[in-house]
Amino acid sequence: MKLLRFGEAGKEKPGILLNDEIVDVSSFGEDFGESFFENDGIRRLTSWLESKKSSLPRIEKGVRVGAPFTRPSKIVCVGNTPRNPKCPCRRSRSFFLNPPLPL
Repeated sequence: MKLLRFGEAGKEKPGILLNDEIVDVSSFGEDFGESFFENDGIRRLTSWLESKKSSLPRIEKGVRVGAPFTRPSKIVCVGNTPRNPKCPCRRSRSFFLNPPLPL
């Protein structure tokens, strides 16, 4: 199961990719925002899907697919330089946080 949002830009609905099909899970009643992830949303969605999976609408191919979450407050990036195996930087990773507002 992969989370995604589909539809017109700015009007996306929550969905999942299940067996190469986009399934509309908007009837779950919650979008994939910070509160979803803070309140054990993956487990709740998985549990809800067990009983609803077969009756949920499938979305036609070719629909626009957007980012899987709404308005993140932070983006964590992890970098690595795999091209040069002798580079000492391969043994460590670099991390940085994107602040909510650019400095």
